[in-house]
Amino acid sequence: MPTPDSSAQVLLVEGQDDKHVVKQICWATESKLGFSILKKEGFDNLRSAMSVDIKAPGRTTVGILVDANDDPKARWQAIADRLKKADILPPASPCPNGTIVRGNLDLGRPRVGIWLMPDNVSPGELEDFIAGMIPRQDAVWPLSRKYIADIPAPLFSERKTRKAEVHAWLATRQKPRPGMGQAIRARDLDVESDVCRRFVTWLRHLFG
Repeated sequence: MPTPDSSAQVLLVEGQDDKHVVKQICWATESKLGFSILKKEGFDNLRSAMSVDIKAPGRTTVGILVDANDDPKARWQAIADRLKKADILPPASPCPNGTIVRGNLDLGRPRVGIWLMPDNVSPGELEDFIAGMIPRQDAVWPLSRKYIADIPAPLFSERKTRKAEVHAWLATRQKPRPGMGQAIRARDLDVESDVCRRFVTWLRHLFG
């Protein structure tokens, strides 16, 4: 069984991209929230580790950040089932602004928050969230989407189209960079976009 992080407040994420994006959003919005970000190398590992991380000694807050993928309801149910095994009772469906379940530290139950990328409602993943941070009047974004659409026989699956579009757009920056977190730090992405503001508000309510 893995040894949990000793921090009082932790955010569990699927991978390195998620970790960098959250760190850079916090930096760009001056959100000094005092939590550790633990990447779990995929959803299955994250789900398996949830009980251990929730029940870690001294734990007060656990955030869970995962992709909704093709079926937000199924992803929510997978998380809810594992939370119930840790004596945490989530609502029947996610809150559009991010879910927070109040804890009871006297019973060893920390506060738990869940955010399904991109917006707790729609199918998708981190890149769909990032697409929502591209400035609305950006002239290159439609061209990036057209470039991907015009590829006659793409090697990636249809469900990865948004990911391809976002990375095509990243390649057009003044200093092209592969990382979405780097694009946030360079101010190429708008942290004042609606989806990002709602995400930051959720982080502040959960960890602040």
